[in-house]
Amino acid sequence: MSDPVTHDKVKKTEAEWREQLTPLQYAVTRQKATERPFTGEFEQKWDKGTYTCVACGQPLFESDTKFDAGCGWPSFYAPTSREAVAATVDRSHGMERVEILCSRCDSHLGHVFEDGPQPTGLRFCINSASLGFAPEKDET
Repeated sequence: MSDPVTHDKVKKTEAEWREQLTPLQYAVTRQKATERPFTGEFEQKWDKGTYTCVACGQPLFESDTKFDAGCGWPSFYAPTSREAVAATVDRSHGMERVEILCSRCDSHLGHVFEDGPQPTGLRFCINSASLGFAPEKDET
């Protein structure tokens, strides 16, 4: 199981975010950009572990909730906890979607759709550029 969600908000200046993140990570997490489909580092990664927020390190998704949605971005059917992510309405690009943010630092992660597998029926469609990855530790 992942570490518990840290409820202390992370706040930095735009200059601090720019210094910490790559240009693509900054564009996605701070400016709500979207990486091109099928180009992200984690789109076809199937290793066991925890996907974290690239900006603050908060655990967001476990590898056992990841599935291949064929959409070009990493997809998960559930976050590590309800508190790990925040949702807001996104009315950009002439449509209405549910945007997903890291609850700790407000980084844009992607969107959630109601066309995922059971047990939730949800598809959290997440930009690789907004994620880090902590491999599962071998306990043998």
